[in-house]
Amino acid sequence: MGRMEWFAGWFAAPEYGLSRVLVQRLLAAVYLTGFVAAAAQFRALIGAEGMLPVPSLTARVPFRRAPSLFHLHYSDRFFAAVAGTGAVLSAALAAGLGDAVPLWASMLLWAVLWVFYLSIVNVGQTWYSFGWESLLLEAGFLAAFLGNEDVAPPLPVLWLMRWLVFRVEFGAGLIKLRGDRCWRDLTCLRYHHETQPMPGPLSWFFHHLPAPLHRVEAAANHVTQLVVPVGLFLPQPVATYAAAVVVLTQLWLVASGNFAWLNWLTITLALAAVDPARLGLPVHPRAYDGTPGWFEGVVTALTVAVAGLSYWPVRNMVSREQVMNRSFNRLHLVNTYGAFGSVNRIRHEVVIEGTDEPTVTRQTVWHEYGFKGKPGDVRRLPRQYAPYHLRLDWMMWFAAISPAYARPWFLPFVARLLANDPVTLRLLRHNPFPDAPPTHVRATLHRYRFTDWRELRATGAWWHRTALHEYLAPVSLDTLTRSGYRPPLGRRSRSVPLDGLRRRPGHPPGPAPHHPPGPPE
Repeated sequence: MGRMEWFAGWFAAPEYGLSRVLVQRLLAAVYLTGFVAAAAQFRALIGAEGMLPVPSLTARVPFRRAPSLFHLHYSDRFFAAVAGTGAVLSAALAAGLGDAVPLWASMLLWAVLWVFYLSIVNVGQTWYSFGWESLLLEAGFLAAFLGNEDVAPPLPVLWLMRWLVFRVEFGAGLIKLRGDRCWRDLTCLRYHHETQPMPGPLSWFFHHLPAPLHRVEAAANHVTQLVVPVGLFLPQPVATYAAAVVVLTQLWLVASGNFAWLNWLTITLALAAVDPARLGLPVHPRAYDGTPGWFEGVVTALTVAVAGLSYWPVRNMVSREQVMNRSFNRLHLVNTYGAFGSVNRIRHEVVIEGTDEPTVTRQTVWHEYGFKGKPGDVRRLPRQYAPYHLRLDWMMWFAAISPAYARPWFLPFVARLLANDPVTLRLLRHNPFPDAPPTHVRATLHRYRFTDWRELRATGAWWHRTALHEYLAPVSLDTLTRSGYRPPLGRRSRSVPLDGLRRRPGHPPGPAPHHPPGPPE
């Protein structure tokens, strides 16, 4: 066998044809979810009149620090066009467009998706500061090099996807062992299902599993995240079985809570390690034409680049000062990941209320705003929203842990409630003032806990809540204006210090927002 024949035999992996199709189609579906969420939520969050406007960011942050199309031009209409085009292109790739065009065109389509979503993330600020944003960008970048039906799946890219899954799982496992003691004594799951950012419809039932099963959950988590990922790099069929364990574990997480597309994206990437024949599927690898030399060269260059950039996440994982969800470059490539290094024992929620009375007194009647995903009404069973990402609801969870996370956007949010801003109100489930805006809005910190079986039967309530203290004193739009805050409608808003917020000690556990793009520290 000649050298070129040997290289082609090593480079091409036709037995993974089905795996490639599944990875690319599912990844396109995740992209679609991300673009749809961006289109639906951006005006209130980062639009020209949003809580954290993109033009304010691009005016102070240069292109080189946060590459984005919106540095070249921004308008709400242009953002909507980018998000809408990304959604349409994602749907087309999920339906198989990538296999219906030449190889170079397929790669270009995936590259366009990556550029569009990178442009959104790099101007998304707090609202896009989650680890799964970087995970989608890194996975989407690799997907462009998986090829299409014109060529056999390139084995190096499949290995790079396994390396990505390894960093997601192993990084999360290490941060748990180094973090909260409850992970080491196997008690974290006694609290997690109740205190996680956004519980799902089955979270109440998971919380009430017997204590021994919670210990089994925690122990199984350590095995899945610290032992199983190593199997992804072992010969078949071990790699396939390891991927199957990752998939099953992620489905357990899907059932127990709402983590946007983190779990579904991890499942998608794990399929890159699956040889369908090892699962007994009647798969017959098709015969592909020879792989173009230019494609082999591009994939080889990609592999070398990822190997070099892997220095930063590897250094982070072996460090005693390991951090979660860090992007080491402005393109969000070859990142480090991790989740729930610590777990809250108590759940706090910020409850926002308004009144239409002209003067606030002790007898004032307050009416509560309802959110789509975050707990509010104690009789409302948590809903399933993942893989869709409710960004405001997630940040309200962080705000309850520490007001520092709410400092840039909370008063702009309150101001929009005082103005009955329709764009902002679309992010909520219930507006108690449909006819006229409230005169005052306040926020109160509550402690929430799941009810037990007896309480559920007696009251029909899934939650029990207790008011703790004032989070934001009652404010009116006039009060905000006199303090220097500009009303949101018709003018560009700007945030002011939230002096009315009471700070509590502590830092957020779980999938904390990653650091903004920039060079590694």
